[in-house]
Order: sequence, then C-alpha cells, then structure tokens
Amino acid sequence: MSDSRFPSSPQSEFEIGESAVRYYCRHMPAVFAHAVNAKVWDEEGRDYIDFLSACGSLNYGHNHPRIKARVIDYLVEDGILTSLDLHTVAKRAFLRTFRSVILGPRDLNYRVQFTGPTGTNAVEAALKLARKVTGRSAIVAFTNAFHGMTAGSQAVGGRQNDLAGTAPSTVLRLPYEGYAGAGTGELDRFETMVNDPSGGLQAPAAFIVETVQGEGGLNATSPEWLSHLAGVARRLGSLLIVDDVQAGCGRTGAFFSFESMGLCPDIVCLAKSIGGIGLPMALLLVKPECDQWAPGEHNGTFRGNNLAFVAATAALQLWTEPEFTTAVERSVLTVRKWIDETAMELSPVVAKPTGRGLLSGIRFTDPAIARHVAEVAVTKRLLVETSGPYGEVLKLLPPLTIEEDVLQEGLRRLKMAIRTVVDRTGLKSAA
Repeated sequence: MSDSRFPSSPQSEFEIGESAVRYYCRHMPAVFAHAVNAKVWDEEGRDYIDFLSACGSLNYGHNHPRIKARVIDYLVEDGILTSLDLHTVAKRAFLRTFRSVILGPRDLNYRVQFTGPTGTNAVEAALKLARKVTGRSAIVAFTNAFHGMTAGSQAVGGRQNDLAGTAPSTVLRLPYEGYAGAGTGELDRFETMVNDPSGGLQAPAAFIVETVQGEGGLNATSPEWLSHLAGVARRLGSLLIVDDVQAGCGRTGAFFSFESMGLCPDIVCLAKSIGGIGLPMALLLVKPECDQWAPGEHNGTFRGNNLAFVAATAALQLWTEPEFTTAVERSVLTVRKWIDETAMELSPVVAKPTGRGLLSGIRFTDPAIARHVAEVAVTKRLLVETSGPYGEVLKLLPPLTIEEDVLQEGLRRLKMAIRTVVDRTGLKSAA
C-alpha cells in the first residue's frame, strides 16, 4: 500500500511539496541534473538543447568555464559574499570593468545603482526615482508591456491578469508601435493633449518602454519610433526609462538593445544576464543629473551580491574579444535566416517572423499551434517557450555562446516539431 507522504515518481516530491504556482515545470516535467552551455541533461542522462536560457538569464550559457572558474576561485579565497552597499574589491572591479568595457566605448555617461537582485526590483527603483526627480506621479506605459511581478511593475505592465490588485490609476497607457496599426501619431496626439490646457492630461514623470517586448510577443520598435518617443519625453520634461532586463546584455546582438538606435535613455534597467552565470543581480544606469537620491533613500539587503559582481566582471570580459562578438553575430544571422525561411514555408497567412537578434521567434495566426509546437519540442528534447498575449509566439532564446553545430541541431529539432504539428493539424505548408 502506497503512502502519499512519500514520493513514488521523480516528479512527486515537487507535486507534494511545492506550491501550485509553479509554471515552467508543468510543460517541461523532466528532472534536470546538470548543464553545459546550451545543453542540459536530466537525471536519466537524456540531453536537451536549451532555447529558453532561463528566460534570458543565461546569455553566456550554463556553467561558462571561465566565469565559473572565477566564481570558484573567489569562494576558495573566502571572498565577501554579501555586503549591503559597503565598498568591496569585487564591486570595484565590476564598476571599473563595466565603465571601461561597456560604457566608455559607447560614450555613455551613467552612474550605477545596485538594487535588489531581480528585474522587478530595478523597475520599481526606476519608477520611484523618476517620480522623485520630476515631482510628478503618472507613468506612461505601453500595450503588451511586461516589467515584472511586484505591484508597481505589474501596474505598468499590459496583461490584464497582472493588473488585478494593483493600482494603475497613475499609469497612462499608450499603444506600442504596431499595436492596431499605431505609429508616431499616437505619441504626437498624447503630447498635444498634455500641452492643451483642456486636454485633460498632465505631463508624466516618465515613459517606460522595452525596445523588444520579450513577454509581450517579441514586438520590436523601429529606431524612428523610439527616437520620436525620446523627443516627446524630452519636450514634456519626462524621463525615458528603457527596460533592458531581457533584451539587454547582448540578447539583440549589441550589448544594449538601444545602442544602434542613437539613443541615450535617462534610466536603464538591467538584470537577468548581467549576473553573468545566472546569479541574481540587477542595477539601474542613471544619468548623473537624475541621481537625486538621498543616502539610504532606496536600498535592499541583497544589493551587494559580490559573487554576482565577480561573475558579471568575468562575463563582461567576453565583450572585449572579437571572436565572441563575431560568434554572436553569426548566431543572430543563422537564427534570422531559419525563422524567415520557416515562416515562408508555413506561408504568411499562418506565421510571421518577429523579434530581433537572439530574442526572435515566429508569430502564429492560431495561438494553439505555437503552444502545440512548444509541447512537441520538449518530446524532441528541446526547451523552448511561447510568449504574447495569447501564447501565439514561438520564442527562441538560445545562449549567445551556443556552438554552431548545437544551434543547427536545435533548429532541426524545432523544425521537426513544427512539421509534426503541421501534419497533425492539416496545415497547408511547403515544409
């Protein structure tokens, strides 16, 4: 006779002991044991290719050898692990490297604020700072946005389920570029209403935007729209906040998702892969004139995660190596070519390419197809997720460091999953 207190299958311990809120494991139920770069093995020894990268937290892959070695050395040396905002050798090394490798070559002048260790912590700090700097309360956010799961971050998100229990009264919603045909005209109309004494709107503290909406369906802005938005914000005396939590750290090809657009936001939110090897870390980049905090006005116990500083510093060194950036560019081209060809095979009526860089995917007319493909992909030992308001986008997030042959094999498995779904649903395709 079985006893329900004791697990009878590899997954039972999680089902018995873990909250019902768990999500990804319901779609990818294997019990994973170890991983190297873009490959993950379950406890039965089966290998999977990872096109999920912990939602963009592992841009440098699993257990990058050089980053891991530096982390191990730091632990062996009894390095300080957590330090609030005290000065440490690890923090100084990160700041110095970030300035010399990332900010300096891009002619960006920012101060770094370490927040709590997640993306939503960075967003909350950005909203709070924008309101302090401007003395205003309203924030302009966009349709299909996702900025995190705490109250303020959810309020500026676009998903109806996330808005339950939040107080979005100080959030003004505008259509993101392409939403129901929206362009710069909606931005101009908003500016006109704010400037009109009878327009019924006051100037906001800030506009917060993702250049590629990771969870919202891989919608990507054009440089023209983003530049226009920056101009509206400047004329209204509002700050421009770019949430680069998922799209940053090389995910779109360049380190910052906005750097090829000639843009210099007032505040930039970074998290996820800034931690180098999956260690929790988040920060704000703040223009000096906006750095108006009083000492201790915004804090957090784990804003001094020194192990993450060490890993992040090692990861930043990769950006000094031409072979690394060349490999990223090659992977971007490989993925884009595969997406374009696959969408064309399925026909524009069924699927369209979307996204940018290694934050790209295929938007299906029927959301059920995208979800079904992701489910079948797991049976072919490929980890991939969907995004968008209806789960209609098949989302590809391979590590930036993925080997060419592993990338090609992952794309082959994904093509097999698509063909399986096409055959089952009777879709007309040249695939």
